[in-house]
Amino acid sequence: MIRIDRRFFEHFDMILLLLIFLVCAMAFFNLYSASFPLKGGEAAPYLRQGYFFLMGFTLFVFVLCLDYQKLLSWNYFIYGVVVAMLLFALLAGDRAGGAQRWINLGLFKLQPSEPAKLALVIALASYYSRKELVDGYGIKDLFVPILLTAIPFLLILIQPDLGTALMLGIIFVSMTIFVRLRPSTYLILGSLGVGLAAFAWEKLLKPYQKQRIQTFLNPEKDPMGHGYQVLQSKIAVGSGGKVGKGYMEGTQGHLHFLPERHTDFAFSVWAEEWGFVGSLFFLGAYFLLLLWGLYVAMFARDRFGVLLAFGVVALIFWQAVINLFMVMGLLPVVGIPLPLFSYGGSSLLTTIFALGILMNVRMRRFQNTLAGE
Repeated sequence: MIRIDRRFFEHFDMILLLLIFLVCAMAFFNLYSASFPLKGGEAAPYLRQGYFFLMGFTLFVFVLCLDYQKLLSWNYFIYGVVVAMLLFALLAGDRAGGAQRWINLGLFKLQPSEPAKLALVIALASYYSRKELVDGYGIKDLFVPILLTAIPFLLILIQPDLGTALMLGIIFVSMTIFVRLRPSTYLILGSLGVGLAAFAWEKLLKPYQKQRIQTFLNPEKDPMGHGYQVLQSKIAVGSGGKVGKGYMEGTQGHLHFLPERHTDFAFSVWAEEWGFVGSLFFLGAYFLLLLWGLYVAMFARDRFGVLLAFGVVALIFWQAVINLFMVMGLLPVVGIPLPLFSYGGSSLLTTIFALGILMNVRMRRFQNTLAGE
């Protein structure tokens, strides 16, 4: 089942790999600073994340040895396994902070909502590649994609994890618009979206979730309570100035003013220590990686490869944009990590697996030619 052909490695994308390593290196050094000094008896987060990096790149190499076309036949099995893990997490998973969303695997706690994002990308890419409509998709054609999205969406919403659930909706919208809809479908989906948003505000959102949105609109109203995270993050980002305070010299992070500084607000630490210039360098490398992913999608050998590559880019792009806007006070705090950069094993492993698929699509863009040699 696993076949390694040295000819594929002749088309290995070294630029993509270097960009991945560059972003991961910046993430590791930032995490070391963000987690220093350690509290007594606490295991070093940067060491744990280092293990996840090693596990991730082992997984990355494994993914390269598989033809991504295998995912076309495995997609519903992968999807079913992820849904089963979400159900298990709800029924018997570990609880923390009022949420039940982790499965204890011994070595680490898996958050199945993270691989659920990638499983949805694979499932949607498979459906849209099999069912190609020249005149665009109508609302009836979207029944299966909507169902594929709705099942994990609801399971994650129940945990509760509104931010990750919304990410599934964003992935669905991004990939569905990419494959082209009929004009009438846009109108119907837009109307449904507005109606569901109003219904969710009145009936589904919990008080603390509404509070987050209200805090986003006016964080100064409660500076020592719900608005504290956002205000401290904005102070950290702004205090970095042009060139920053220096590595491991950030006061907001090291004096513990900034909560969740190694997870959701990791970029705030970077911005404070490296300033505008360092932030620009990081964002340049990060979004160059995503632009290169779109380049991979443009030259994929088939429709499935195009949709897979685009879905991976959309998955990482929207999480990054939401997290960056969140730490700058431009969006409510919803607990979305910055892929590759924020601390978290489930997120990191899922992102590296997704990038392995992206590299896989790139390496096999000439496979038809190679097969005929």
